[in-house]
Amino acid sequence: METIIVKADQRLDRIDKYLADLLQDSRSTIQVMIKEEYILVNDEVVKTNYKVKEGDVITIEPMEEEEIDVTPENLPLEIVYQDDDVIVVNKSDDMVVHPGAGNYSGTMVNALLYHIPDFKAIKGEIRPGIVHRIDKETSGLLMVAKTPKALEHLSKQLQEKTVTRTYVALVDGVIPHNLGRIDAPIGRDPKNRQKMAVVEHGKPAVTNFNVVQRFAAHTLIECHLETGRTHQIRVHMNYINFPIVGDPKYGLRKTDTTHGQFLHAKTLGFIHPVTNEYMEFTSELPEYFTAFLEELE
Repeated sequence: METIIVKADQRLDRIDKYLADLLQDSRSTIQVMIKEEYILVNDEVVKTNYKVKEGDVITIEPMEEEEIDVTPENLPLEIVYQDDDVIVVNKSDDMVVHPGAGNYSGTMVNALLYHIPDFKAIKGEIRPGIVHRIDKETSGLLMVAKTPKALEHLSKQLQEKTVTRTYVALVDGVIPHNLGRIDAPIGRDPKNRQKMAVVEHGKPAVTNFNVVQRFAAHTLIECHLETGRTHQIRVHMNYINFPIVGDPKYGLRKTDTTHGQFLHAKTLGFIHPVTNEYMEFTSELPEYFTAFLEELE
């Protein structure tokens, strides 16, 4: 871990610009590190527009991933929609979104580079056009930008919480109430940096859910996100003691499943970055998900 103490004779700028100039690193990489809490100021999470002050102690944790060359690969990929600016992909439950430590190939980005001739990776970037992510074991819809303008526009919609995102999840336990709202801040688990947790000084996180169906020992729910923190639904449902079935990281008990957690990004809606028209897409549950529900019935 690297520690930087801000001095009076330094230019007191936004933290992303301050560190990009100081470390000779790309501003986009610094922004990702800030958002994913690898960079803290005075042991607290800050936003990318935080203005540094004299005496601030900035700690930088090395990122888990490396900058690598992203190569096109002929992998199965379900493209729900695409035009000159945006792509909507229905991701399978066994595909990582972008290359990183331990996953240098076989990712959605590798597949996009092969299937979309005009989808170009930015040199040195491992997340070209990726507006948001869903976990490897989570299936469903996500949007990808094909131009810098689209990336900026869609990212702003996420920040302003205007993107429609509905997930379907199967949880352990029978939830007694029909509606729920979980408002609990999420940050990196101080005991395990590979996990997220509900922590006092985390970023605001809100998950709303409604019960779709109850089984003998499980509940099928729909989740509506107001924020988009890493592992948000998984962390929040575990926090209220109804963890996602098959979740290898946050589950309270192991479930014999070969498909990771039963979590599916069903609905995705956003304003098109060029036409300004609202677009909404829906994805049906994967076969393994529906088959497991039939077994529970």
